[in-house]
Amino acid sequence: MEISWLQAILLGVFACLSSMPGMGGSSIGNYTLGRPLVGGLVCGLILGDLQAGILVGCAMQIIYVALVTPGGTVSADVRAVSYIGIPLAMVALKSYGLDAGSAEGSALATSFGAMVGTLGTVLFYGTATINLLWQHIGWKAVENRQYKRLYLIDMGLPWISHLICSFIPTVIMCKLGADVVELIKTALPMDGIAMKTLFTVGSLLPCVGIAILLKQIVKQVTDFIPFLFGFVLAASMGINLVSATVVAALFAIFNYKIKMLSVNKVAVAGDYEEEEEEI
Repeated sequence: MEISWLQAILLGVFACLSSMPGMGGSSIGNYTLGRPLVGGLVCGLILGDLQAGILVGCAMQIIYVALVTPGGTVSADVRAVSYIGIPLAMVALKSYGLDAGSAEGSALATSFGAMVGTLGTVLFYGTATINLLWQHIGWKAVENRQYKRLYLIDMGLPWISHLICSFIPTVIMCKLGADVVELIKTALPMDGIAMKTLFTVGSLLPCVGIAILLKQIVKQVTDFIPFLFGFVLAASMGINLVSATVVAALFAIFNYKIKMLSVNKVAVAGDYEEEEEEI
């Protein structure tokens, strides 16, 4: 698979849009376009292999499903994972002749995602560092009561930061990455120890994401029961995880309504006690 300059430029544009809070807010930019699940769809459309893009995106999303950035601390940049890692993983899968839906293909994709995610951290902090310059200019404008300049500082100058630390690295790495993948293929054959180790480590990476997620949501042992319910349905009844998700949504609605009823009872009881005190 070859990535043309036009495709690399489009990937660079989406890398910028996914990292800019001004793109309809963080909900549309960082938390939607920047997620590997959505990035896989975009990369699949751009590179002309929608199925492979979605499968690779799903594999990488599992690793970062519980990724949080407390206080601006970033352990991995999912923007780089989505628009550098996914295209390179798709190129690698084609080069090695692996199916994106196979266990080996998923392991290779997650390995590429982990490597690029760590590299993307450098790009993230580079963007934040350059943005400090625009912040300084903004404070000067406020001190001089030049409030109209804030539009340029908020909406225009950050594009320079993302051009340097998002657009250019994405374009170069996506365009030249195919040659690097070929070098890796030559240096690391499929039956070598290095590739077998890579597949083994890559197959374990999704467990890390799921474990982090469980650490956040599981407070007691009984919390594992609803978590494992969908997998039990898939294994025992033969339904897929989409069907299990619909069943889970039904139980979530029931749970929400039960909790709301208990909240309303507490509120009614509180109003009744207040009326008794007034009497």
